[in-house]
Amino acid sequence: MRNNLKQSLGTKKGIVAASAFLLCPCCITSAEVKPVSSSVQEKQKVMESAGGFYCNTKALSPAERTRHGALTKKLLSVRRATVETEKGYELQFNPADVTVAEVAEWVEMESKCCSFFDFHIDLENAGTLICLRLTGAEGVKQFIRAEFRLS
Repeated sequence: MRNNLKQSLGTKKGIVAASAFLLCPCCITSAEVKPVSSSVQEKQKVMESAGGFYCNTKALSPAERTRHGALTKKLLSVRRATVETEKGYELQFNPADVTVAEVAEWVEMESKCCSFFDFHIDLENAGTLICLRLTGAEGVKQFIRAEFRLS
């Protein structure tokens, strides 16, 4: 009985993890159903080996998912630098490219689907640098690296 429960839970985690890659970073793509590709399955394995972090794919409404996806694409495309820290990563932005309000809006939505992240927003260098640090429990760094395709 216990083994069956473990197998069942493992299967459910796999489904959630595979779904998360369709919606997260977390929510880059739309909510349309897509077949699970081998690259999604490979990413799923990375997620499972990176501490078992899973995104709540139902935390955002369709409108929020759309907005979050647009903000995610924008943030990833305009980031000036990515700095590895002891507990995670810091994404750096030029305020001419993205506002603190947009970063905060992204954080608010991201925290709904990925509550395991710790978020830190800083405005530095006399307002010429916006920093978004993502940290969390042990293993979150590998999850961030895989999810945000950081090298």
